[in-house]
Amino acid sequence: MRIQLSDHFDTKRLLRFATPSILMMVFTSVYGVVDGFFVSNFVGKTSFAAVNFIMPFLMILGAFGVIVGTGGSALIGKFLGEGNREKANRVFSMLVYVSIVSGIALSIVGMVTIRNVALFLGADESMADLCALYGRIVLCGLPALMLQYEFQSFFVTAEKPQLGLYVTVASGLMNMVLDGVLVGLLKWGVPGAAVATVASQVVGGVLPLVYFARENESLLRVGKASFDLTSLLKTLGNGSSEFVSNISMSVVGMLYNVQLMKYAGEDGVAAYGVLMYVSMIFMAVFIGYSVAVAPVVSFHFGAKDKEELNSILRKSIAVIAVFAIMMLLAAEALAMPLAQLFVGYDETLVGITLHAFRIFSFSFVFCGVPIFGSSFFTGMNDGFTSAMISFMRTVVLQTAAVLILPMIMGLDGIWYSLIVAELSAAIVTIMFLWAKREMYTS
Repeated sequence: MRIQLSDHFDTKRLLRFATPSILMMVFTSVYGVVDGFFVSNFVGKTSFAAVNFIMPFLMILGAFGVIVGTGGSALIGKFLGEGNREKANRVFSMLVYVSIVSGIALSIVGMVTIRNVALFLGADESMADLCALYGRIVLCGLPALMLQYEFQSFFVTAEKPQLGLYVTVASGLMNMVLDGVLVGLLKWGVPGAAVATVASQVVGGVLPLVYFARENESLLRVGKASFDLTSLLKTLGNGSSEFVSNISMSVVGMLYNVQLMKYAGEDGVAAYGVLMYVSMIFMAVFIGYSVAVAPVVSFHFGAKDKEELNSILRKSIAVIAVFAIMMLLAAEALAMPLAQLFVGYDETLVGITLHAFRIFSFSFVFCGVPIFGSSFFTGMNDGFTSAMISFMRTVVLQTAAVLILPMIMGLDGIWYSLIVAELSAAIVTIMFLWAKREMYTS
């Protein structure tokens, strides 16, 4: 039976509705990890470190697609809840066109500045050259990447989460196959990994565009649109939390790389790269669930159904808690196999990675709370509160932790800083949920 945004959700129905989005996010993360695996094992740890070193900058440039997807889906979901489907489609179309133009402009800016950015962050000349080589190729696909990010949210709002999953699987398979051919067989090295990434982004961004531009069975279609500044600003406001989260996570990632170069050198950056790849997969579960539930929250917020909003929140907290325990256990069990998978060719690097992983995995116990809490407020069109949660989680708490703890604990302080920051962010999120309870309780 098809699940609709207007339905009333028990826990089982929430999980059924969210599963395609969770799988979509997990698979997206998995094929990102494949890049790291092939570069590390077939090109070497220097190239692996270079790719990880410049990745936060590339994520910053792609973050506009996240703000449009999450913020736009919240606004469009609200219009649908109010019964205004025509306006929902006009705004949807405008956002797609704005993203394409913005993607082209940001791609050009990135290509011009990327090598200087790498040097500014502390890369030496040879690493900066590798960063620029990889980054400039990847930036060719930036407009498609931005569309891919936002369509992941729009598929859920259009009540077609399964279709979004199929597109993501196709995109991921393209990346994996090309990584194997270009990096593993043809030995193209870093450029081969970048070309594989661009090809996957084109599949993930262009196929949904073709689908939504044609007659389709979803709630949304790309068509005629006029520039609506009010809706664009509301979209940016709604999605500001996810934008802040992505930007600040990338900035904090750069800061971690700077600290790791200081305390552990190239090996530290490579070990952190492994942690981030694995973290992408695990956090994708929380992000996928939150992305799926946000349009449901938006619909019932638009319909002024506070009883259902409160029910969704309570059930979601229970789901997040179960996910958190499962991820901690999985992370501890898989620490050694994953370290061997990525850097098994270097015994010293395996030791650093394994030690870091044993500590870092406890952050999964807490990170789901701020991720879902931020998305919950986005769904209720409260972009300010959502942004505050994201800002506190990343810019304030993670930055403070990674700057202070290493001075006390050395290299271990960098790994423990992730736990301290996520625990603090979970506490902040609970405080906001309590303070704003009139929004979702009668």
